Amino acid sequence: MISKSMQSVTGFFAREWLVQLIRRTPCGTLTLKLFCAQATQNQDSLSRRIERLPKGESVGSAFRSWMRDGFPVHGGDVFHSINRLRKLKKNIRALQVMEWVIRERPYRPRELDYSYLVEFTIKLHGISHGEKLFSRIPVEFHNELLYNNLVIACLDKGVIRLSLEYMKRMRELRFPISHLVFNRLIILHSSPGRKKMIPKLLIQMKADKVPPHVSTYNILMKIEASEHNLENLLKVFCRMKEAQVEPNEISYCILAIAHAVARLYTATEAYVEAVEKSITGNNWSTLDVLLILYGYLGSQKELERIWTIIQELPSVRSKSYMLAIEAFGRIGQLNRAEEIWLEMKSTKGLKSVEQFNSMISVYCNHGFVDKAARLYKIMKASGCKPNAITYRQLALGCLRSGMAEQALKTLDLGLRLTISKRVRNSTPWLETTLSIIEVFAEKGDVGNVERLFEEFHKTKYCRYTFVYNTLIKAYVKAKIYDPNLLKRMILGGARPDAETYSLLKIAEQFRT
Repeated sequence: MISKSMQSVTGFFAREWLVQLIRRTPCGTLTLKLFCAQATQNQDSLSRRIERLPKGESVGSAFRSWMRDGFPVHGGDVFHSINRLRKLKKNIRALQVMEWVIRERPYRPRELDYSYLVEFTIKLHGISHGEKLFSRIPVEFHNELLYNNLVIACLDKGVIRLSLEYMKRMRELRFPISHLVFNRLIILHSSPGRKKMIPKLLIQMKADKVPPHVSTYNILMKIEASEHNLENLLKVFCRMKEAQVEPNEISYCILAIAHAVARLYTATEAYVEAVEKSITGNNWSTLDVLLILYGYLGSQKELERIWTIIQELPSVRSKSYMLAIEAFGRIGQLNRAEEIWLEMKSTKGLKSVEQFNSMISVYCNHGFVDKAARLYKIMKASGCKPNAITYRQLALGCLRSGMAEQALKTLDLGLRLTISKRVRNSTPWLETTLSIIEVFAEKGDVGNVERLFEEFHKTKYCRYTFVYNTLIKAYVKAKIYDPNLLKRMILGGARPDAETYSLLKIAEQFRT
């Protein structure tokens, strides 16, 4: 899928639901066992009542109906409700819940309640409001949890300097700093221009005696995977093992996806096996990743197994439908992809361009441009506006159908649209672009190959040998000799292999 399939993976690693749980939980206050119990008991009760409130209706009505039914309001109910609302990005409701709890006092507020209040106040009203609120909170609750949440809330707003000042204050008060604070700092410094600060952050983390945590290593691995740097990714993984930190399902998902993208399928299989062994329950995010992975590995049996598990969940997300469509399309099971598409259409409705793109991508990858064009017309008629991803997929479909002129026009239509950096860096976008380049390379169209290849330098996708070999193949097919190709390849971060030297040897024949 050239929509946002791999972006869902990026989102999955960034969210890390277990980290979010620990983030708001004070040591010794609420255990994971209690959280699971509350989630099981109340998932259709207080939290659901709050979530289903009509827009504009006070949260107080949900609390009152809950109490009228004879249920007291416990901290665990609020804890579960807040985590549900955070996951659904309903920050306004979350703040209203906490304001009601502090105002009505159904139980004696604790540090966790005040930390929630600070968090959502800053999210909705800014840091200055949060700091004023912080100063009014009883001093007895000015502890490590409240300070850690204050720092994280500031970091969520991207205000690093103020966060560092609060961290300094925590050291003076001898409050332990959470690894989640450093996780957020690392993420904020993950861009190429700021990445050099990460080793210093890790040194400071050690100086503050913050124990190594699997989530920190997962973030570091994800950064390297995003830059297509397998060597550094594996170094981080080795450091994690040396620190005796046990990898979790997220760790193995990162490793599996990275090796699948690099077309190292034997290693991918090994990491997929590790994912299956470490998976905790029916976590939909991990199941979505497994759909992608079994699509790469071409395993129809395993795809069907995972899809069956997903269908048995209480609710199947549109994203899961789209990933299943793409995965079955990747292994050539078009009829199965169409079946799932029709099922998504009937159960979820077609509301987004991403839904249409998922099926268009399958048709275009296999050269069924007529089917893709019909779906494109239905998309426009339904009010969904095609995006750059749509046009790039259609361009590939045109090329695979031998419609080179139409492909170039379609490609240019997409280039006129705004394309976010996140989309340009996504693996589906890069893989579709490579598929287009491969068709141009077979035709010896060096001009269009070079034009599109520039995108790979910006994203570092050209670190893979097979990507650079496609460029060299274009020159060979065009019977053009370029003495700088090997140098460009090495400087781009790719390692020449047997195919590279074979292609270069053929290219020698065209030396003038």
